[in-house]
Amino acid sequence: VQLQASGGGLVQAGGSLRLSCAASGFTLDYYIAWFRQAPGKEREGVSCISSSGDVTYYADSAKGRFTVSRDNAKNTVYLQMNSLKPEDTAVYYCAAGRVGSRWNCSLRYGLEYWGKGTQVTVSS
Repeated sequence: VQLQASGGGLVQAGGSLRLSCAASGFTLDYYIAWFRQAPGKEREGVSCISSSGDVTYYADSAKGRFTVSRDNAKNTVYLQMNSLKPEDTAVYYCAAGRVGSRWNCSLRYGLEYWGKGTQVTVSS
């Protein structure tokens, strides 16, 4: 069971990045969640998407700017990040979990697997 986040980089404020989370080793009965951790700060949940792909959730910091999606045929989940701000600078991680339903996801419960992160740096 492996998750690998990629797509991070350096971008100017107002720019965009698309992160990818490639999953291998298990079926996509898992929801996928995105988290981030900035230096000196606690890890923060950003967004999640159900295994069905029909249900999504966004933290307030991500609403209106980030969009999560998944391509089950490619075993990949994406996080499109627009209108990036310097405070979005962090290491972004994806995680997989189960909550007993394919039409639910969570930033708190059922998390089982974590991938290595990808650095996102937004310059002002």
